[in-house]
Amino acid sequence: MLQQQWKFIVALCMSLILAVSLNPLIASALDLSDLFRILPSAVQIIQLSSIGDNDEVALGRQIDGQIRQEVRISNDRAANALVSRLGQMLAARSDRPNIPYTFRVVDDKNLNAFATMGGFVYINTGTIAASDNIAQLASVIGHEIGHITGRHALEQMKQMAIAQGIATIAGVADDRLVNIGVNLALRLPNSREAEFDADRRGLLNITRAGFAPSAMPAFMQKLARAGGGGNALAFLNTHPATSDRINALNQSIRENNLAGSGGLNDSDYQRIWRNRFR
Repeated sequence: MLQQQWKFIVALCMSLILAVSLNPLIASALDLSDLFRILPSAVQIIQLSSIGDNDEVALGRQIDGQIRQEVRISNDRAANALVSRLGQMLAARSDRPNIPYTFRVVDDKNLNAFATMGGFVYINTGTIAASDNIAQLASVIGHEIGHITGRHALEQMKQMAIAQGIATIAGVADDRLVNIGVNLALRLPNSREAEFDADRRGLLNITRAGFAPSAMPAFMQKLARAGGGGNALAFLNTHPATSDRINALNQSIRENNLAGSGGLNDSDYQRIWRNRFR
């Protein structure tokens, strides 16, 4: 479908250019510069599924700028250093180690974490406090990195842009794309397939980085037992069910013979972070 739309736009543009060059009346009615101004925006939408790393990072940076206006970024230097250190360690062992990653701590007691394209990951202070150890926190960060390595936000953005009729010759301003990206990061759930894929990628990522693979299903199980309410973690959204995700993780651990206890026995973590943001 996207290929057909691309061919249509190219053919239409060539026809318009030819018509303008052959007919002075058309040339007087149509400013050719308008055509070339709107064409890149239309092409940008159509090529979202195959966008290069540099363009993805640039778009992610614009989305990040808007997100930072809508959430409160923590000034806690120790918390930011912790999340950044863990994040960079995991990013280096992820499926996409060659893009720059930025890790931010959000000053919010709710249990939440989210990411956007181009390597931007956000972890709430409430999630840091709720983790029993550094391995559990790493599992949340690894999951969010999994969304980036899986290009899930890009896929959702492409689908939403087409659904809204943006992928047309009329084009779209960059701020329309940014708004879609912000909504995807802050307000819209990931698909069932994206959540399972991010779990799988995150599980392998934390294991490669030396953390206990059991930390990921253990953290999910802990939060599932704690219940929902105002503190519900978007990381555990109900589509798919948390129990299905836990079962899939445990099955993957068994089938791939994943093992290790790195980051589990961490009394210092609980002493430092358990009550820091209460």
